[in-house]
Amino acid sequence: MTAFPPQPLSPLDGRYRSVVSPLAEYLSEAGLNRVRVEVEIEWIITLTNNSLFGTTPLSQDDKARLRALYLTFGQAEIDWLAEREAVTRHDVKAVEYLVRDRLEQLGLAALAELTHFGATSEDINSLAYALTVKRAVAEVWLPALRAVVEKLRTLALEHADAALLSRTHGQPATPTTVGKELGVFVWRLERVVRQIEGSEYLGKFSGATGTWSAHLAAAPHVAWPNIARGFVESLGLAFNPLTTQIESHDWQIELYDRAKHAGGILHNLATDVWAYISLGYFAQIPVAGATGSSTMPHKINPIRFENAEANLEIAGGLFTTLAQTLVTSRLQRDLTDSSTQRNIGVALGHSLVALDNLLRGLDEISLSRDALAADLDANWEVLGEAVQTTVRAEIVAGRSQISDPYALLKELTRGRRVGAAELAEFVEGLDIGDEAKKRLLALTPATYTGLAEQLTRTYL
Repeated sequence: MTAFPPQPLSPLDGRYRSVVSPLAEYLSEAGLNRVRVEVEIEWIITLTNNSLFGTTPLSQDDKARLRALYLTFGQAEIDWLAEREAVTRHDVKAVEYLVRDRLEQLGLAALAELTHFGATSEDINSLAYALTVKRAVAEVWLPALRAVVEKLRTLALEHADAALLSRTHGQPATPTTVGKELGVFVWRLERVVRQIEGSEYLGKFSGATGTWSAHLAAAPHVAWPNIARGFVESLGLAFNPLTTQIESHDWQIELYDRAKHAGGILHNLATDVWAYISLGYFAQIPVAGATGSSTMPHKINPIRFENAEANLEIAGGLFTTLAQTLVTSRLQRDLTDSSTQRNIGVALGHSLVALDNLLRGLDEISLSRDALAADLDANWEVLGEAVQTTVRAEIVAGRSQISDPYALLKELTRGRRVGAAELAEFVEGLDIGDEAKKRLLALTPATYTGLAEQLTRTYL
């Protein structure tokens, strides 16, 4: 068998690379190492800012030269780390050696022993993961989610008045509007977006078992917890003062549960739009040159929504695994979380592919108001609810002697189609007041949408 040239195993690095590449800036191995360097450098700056061990605060020029080590982090550093990690068999230690090497090149070798000072690998990792995830969510994933929400909002407002035959349990039911149904998804998603936007990203910096033991051994009179808090918060993170060797990951669990929740809502959206396309309510706009079926030239398949479903299911499974695994760490530390966290980008990547497909899919459909109208006109029996409820009100008001309005309408409409003329004849014969009868005779399935349009315009 002929061997292929090197190929990406994951579709995220192959078929979907163009969609997810922005995430790689943060959540790839290189992205993580760049931020590890950032944490190491900023810790050196913090120690010197506090004039510890006889140091003095660095000049602005020296700080800029140090920060350039992570701001210009690139292929040379990636290759250097790969070679060193092959020897150390420890990724964070390789980063420490990189920083020491670059300090020497900058003529700042006197600071070398402040590199990784008092830190365990998880001090660096907890901050690096918090920063990379926070930035990936804020800069890439959340904007993609918001774009879908805004597209839905636009469609909902555009079609706020488009009467739609509801289907509860898959059966014709009280009409609504297309805008109101899409608006429900906007309302649901906005709530979860707000929760995600309010997420905390925590970090720790308290040594091998969370006790600052080594720090105190080196400098017993220094208020290390205060310095650590200031350092962590200077990075834009929240400080976790009480941990084992690792930061407990609870913020990650909360975030991934919310991301999964958003994905579940989006999955519901994808299946509903797919169903509306199947019913003919939405027509798919042909894309020049595209093929729907290898044998049936007429077909335009709703592949955007099907692709979104699949990727949301994969992402949801990974988010669940992340949350279930990261909640536990044996005693003061085990390595399970290390392997697990390397898949954060995979989970967000599949979610991002789904968001891209949903946005494209929503751009490639157009509402068929004729199909909506025809479906409504074929289901006048859905007005049975309006009639029996009005009759009940007339009975209470003393304007009707009907004994069981629900049973009366059930006999007329259950399991059978009722036309406009038949329903009008039925209403004409009802023992109700003239005003109520007039209202019912003026009603059509297309106008029996209650406050649907008003709700959409009010809340979106």
